[in-house]
Amino acid sequence: MVLRIIVGSLALLSVGLLLWQWLVACRFPLHSRLSTSSFAPGLTLLKPLKGCDETTEACLRSWFAQAYDGPLQILFGVAAADDPVCLVVNKLIKEFPEVDARLIVCGPLTGTNLKVSKLAELEQETQHSVFVISDADVKVPPDLLAQSVLPLQTPEVGLVNCFYRLANPTTDAMRWEAIAINADFWSQVLQSQSLKPLDFALGAVMLVRRADLKQIGGFSTLADCLADDYQLGHRIAQLGGRIAISSVVVECWSARMGWRAVWKHQLRWARTIRVCQPVPYFFSILSNATLWPLLWLAAAPTRFVFAVIVGSLVLRIGVAMDLHRRLTQVRPSLSDAWFVLLKDILQFGIWLLAFFGNRVEWRGERFRLRRDGTLARN
Repeated sequence: MVLRIIVGSLALLSVGLLLWQWLVACRFPLHSRLSTSSFAPGLTLLKPLKGCDETTEACLRSWFAQAYDGPLQILFGVAAADDPVCLVVNKLIKEFPEVDARLIVCGPLTGTNLKVSKLAELEQETQHSVFVISDADVKVPPDLLAQSVLPLQTPEVGLVNCFYRLANPTTDAMRWEAIAINADFWSQVLQSQSLKPLDFALGAVMLVRRADLKQIGGFSTLADCLADDYQLGHRIAQLGGRIAISSVVVECWSARMGWRAVWKHQLRWARTIRVCQPVPYFFSILSNATLWPLLWLAAAPTRFVFAVIVGSLVLRIGVAMDLHRRLTQVRPSLSDAWFVLLKDILQFGIWLLAFFGNRVEWRGERFRLRRDGTLARN
């Protein structure tokens, strides 16, 4: 009886947390646009690159096509001149001669996080007062810079970042991950923000002032951190800067991945969050609105409980589909409903494994994740 009461309470709590998550997401002005403004400071876009796939050119092209009224400098950083992405970058530089863009071969790279090591070198070549940091696989709308820079008019804002969606889930494994990203992650961030101001950043696109970056010691201080985006936002927040979320949504385009690759990616993400925010990550399992209802049914297999569980699972699927539609502006298919439940069940395994190991695989290399969030090569 005690077990039934405990599991039943956790099931009801998970549904309550799900509704809270949905309500705060519905209130956020996703995809809205701010009024045009004359505020257009000089921007330097920093793009560390390594390798390319069939989506790279379209992603990089979207940055050349920005409708931004202020000065814009684009710096691409690679570790070697023979990296195949150099051909793509040089092609785009020739195609857009009016854009102030350069390709810089960085090296030797000293930090464990090679992306941040490139950023530290690119930082020395920057010309403008505001930096834009973005991953290679991010495709953006033409007004991204014009809209996302506006919160920096407020001195209290120390960093601006954006929500992102997985744009091309081409395999079943990627469709499973798309539920985690396109439905759950962004709404969970807003749920966290409803409790307290954000003290971390989302890495797809970040805008930060040169002066604020200098105060935390520049990119070089993050050269051994796995979650460099989290650490950048966290250190800006510690200085008193507010982390703002732009209403503009960007797209992440990924190479085709199977179950093994997606599982490794999710496990790396989980272990990173566990190290960065151990207490919130431990309690995050309480919001699993599939796991706890199913455990309640297993502990108390009555008709009443069964009816309640069916209702809660239908609610879970409906909320996830609505959040997915809000972020992507695409109506998900009915077949995606099963991936919602599958995601929650597998997520419990990932949550558990996050506490039993500190090894992660990133870009084909294996690392050991230290307690302070820094990396050490195996």
